Amino acid sequence: MNRNEVITIVSGLPRSGTSMLMSMLEAGGISLLVDGVRTADEDNPKGYFEFERVKKTKQDKGWLDDAKGKAVKMISQLLYDLPPDYRYKIVFVRRNIDEVLASQKQMLIRRGTYKEDDVADEKMRTMLLAHVDQVLKWIGKQKSIECLCVDYNRMLQGGAQEQIGQINAFLGGDLNTAAMSAVVDKTLYRQRKGAPLNT
Repeated sequence: MNRNEVITIVSGLPRSGTSMLMSMLEAGGISLLVDGVRTADEDNPKGYFEFERVKKTKQDKGWLDDAKGKAVKMISQLLYDLPPDYRYKIVFVRRNIDEVLASQKQMLIRRGTYKEDDVADEKMRTMLLAHVDQVLKWIGKQKSIECLCVDYNRMLQGGAQEQIGQINAFLGGDLNTAAMSAVVDKTLYRQRKGAPLNT
């Protein structure tokens, strides 16, 4: 399939490593669709790589033509809004769910909006796990979408070459894998729980 006719989407839960994946794809040679509205901060010192219009895809599908041949970041909840008349390759980043929650909590603490509630934390854990399962099942039923799941934890715990090899093969086999490997920054792996995937 001609990459210029495909929209590459980096997706996953918020705080699951999608920004790092976007940076890796850029290093590998794929152009990104970003707008720079959300700038780097303490939570994402290397930037967010976001494109605001994806949040209103249900009402505004005009940006999709500009996304052909490029990579764009889209949180998992928004994937349901993708129209079926385009071709998509989704690189879905999975991360240990407790790390995701810890990273989200740290972001809220920095912003002064976090309220301690252990019950809510456990409820959120259950909801997020169910959401990931549901969205991946939905993706599997879409004829217009191909999907590759990658493991953020394995990437940061010595398995980057394996993961990058899978990404390269999935996206056509002509990426600069050495440059992609150089982007993997273990110093930003700050909420460690040790287990792979969202289990």
